[in-house]
Amino acid sequence: MKIFKAKRLLSLVSLMLCLCIFAGVLSACQPDAPDVYNTTASVTTAPATEGTASVTTEEVLPQNPINFDELDKINKDLYAWLKIPNTVIDYPVAQSSNEDDNYYLHRDYRGNYDFAGTIYSQRHNTKYFVERVTVLYGHNMLDGSMFAGLHQFSDPEFFKENDTLYIYIPGHILTYKIFAAYDYDDRHIMNSFEFHKDDVYEQYLKDCLNPHSANAQVREGVELTTDDRIITLSTCHDYISNLRFLVQGVLVDDQRTQ
Repeated sequence: MKIFKAKRLLSLVSLMLCLCIFAGVLSACQPDAPDVYNTTASVTTAPATEGTASVTTEEVLPQNPINFDELDKINKDLYAWLKIPNTVIDYPVAQSSNEDDNYYLHRDYRGNYDFAGTIYSQRHNTKYFVERVTVLYGHNMLDGSMFAGLHQFSDPEFFKENDTLYIYIPGHILTYKIFAAYDYDDRHIMNSFEFHKDDVYEQYLKDCLNPHSANAQVREGVELTTDDRIITLSTCHDYISNLRFLVQGVLVDDQRTQ
């Protein structure tokens, strides 16, 4: 009985600590994301030549939905855009050009102080999403902004009906199939695994498909190999400070754009 009361007290203290940390930011909002969408983006093909024996069609690359020239004018550290349908997650992605890898933890997309920060990656990854594992970080804000929307994937029905996320970079639209969402410890993923080793990466992928998490959601039928590239979106747990909530996807399409 004393052990049970102690555990209950510890849980209440942990919950109160989380509430205290976030109480001051309940109304904190990320500034509106920059309006850099190309509204005329479309996929077109050149018309076939009439009367020829063999018709060849020249593919015209679609226009990238994001105007990266305009994004670059706002901040040269902005190099990608993340969009997850049916969530509020529709944000630019930054990587610091200075020595502070976590510069955007509490800075907005213009580089000004903002508790909500910006979605960002560290220099363990390049800006081209070509590594076996890419990790993006974002705050779990109480107002629902930034990566708070990732927690929607803990709901089995939402997870089942939403399986796609998009990364836009200059010249490419990257489509990922979301295959898992689960609680994880607070270790630094990129520092903890030697992903360049096939056996290490293979085991890591197996663990991603069989996470040790009570609320884990894993998509049926997904198979991963060492040839695959995955993305991990990481944010804070709702209640437990030393846990993270991860949403992971595997690259299924890389479409070239203008």
